Amino acid sequence: MLTVGNDAASVERMLEEGGLACPLCGGRLARWGHARLRLVFGPGRRGRAVRPRRSRCADCGATHVLLPARLLLRRADEGPVIGAALAAAARGRGHRRIAAQLGVPEDTVRGWLRRAAGRAVPLREVFTRVAAAVSADPVPLEPAGTALADALVAVAAAAAAASARWPALLAVSPWEIASAVTNATLMSPVMASGGLNASSLS
Repeated sequence: MLTVGNDAASVERMLEEGGLACPLCGGRLARWGHARLRLVFGPGRRGRAVRPRRSRCADCGATHVLLPARLLLRRADEGPVIGAALAAAARGRGHRRIAAQLGVPEDTVRGWLRRAAGRAVPLREVFTRVAAAVSADPVPLEPAGTALADALVAVAAAAAAASARWPALLAVSPWEIASAVTNATLMSPVMASGGLNASSLS
């Protein structure tokens, strides 16, 4: 799995020009068919069919699904929608109100909030490290009142630092940057953490 930008044409161009590297060995990724078709929901619970591109490393032979940054692994709702729910919860709203506002089933929102609350501390740690690593002048993050709010402050700080360093990311949602940092595992049972490969999102 590799998180890439949302523009399919740009991803195709990067594959053609050798602009995407294998996350395992650093070799050049080339086209290798497509992953299965999936239905995903954006703002307003609007559904659309998505079939992510697959790629294969020319060096080690490993295959990778190239997942657009707005999507998360094994989640039917787009990352910015889930991020909006987490931000609302950090402001004190309950899952029922958030579900009504976003048009998402209550059980789904409750699951997001439980998962995020259970990993708020590691989320804060991961994104604090990313913010410090990419910022030209990192500053300490002030406590926001709850563990979840602290984690969201760190996500916002990492996104702001990335946008300041790479202006092309100004058009990218903080939650898409969060997806790239965690390689789409932000809400998965096991979250991957790493640096930010800004070139894969451009």
